[in-house]
Amino acid sequence: MFVFANFLSAIAEIVDYILTFYMYIIIARALISWVNPDPYNGIVQFLYKITEPVLEPLRRLIPAWKMGLDLSPMIAILIIMFLKRFIVGTLIQLAMNRL
Repeated sequence: MFVFANFLSAIAEIVDYILTFYMYIIIARALISWVNPDPYNGIVQFLYKITEPVLEPLRRLIPAWKMGLDLSPMIAILIIMFLKRFIVGTLIQLAMNRL
């Protein structure tokens, strides 16, 4: 049974790394949006393509604030933090119970 526990622990760590990396990508996208980026730049296109599937539905649910402030990156980061705490914590708890 320790093999399955180690497998769950490894999956939890990988999910944690992926969610952390995606959170940093969303932060980079938010920082780049403060300046006027070149839309033909490869990095800007990459950031838009990888974050838009998550941010666009949030924008539809939560319209821009009165001043035009886009809160979707902050909401996405809060969701990622929740998922890190819930999914990774659950997988680690399952792994510890299997030992």
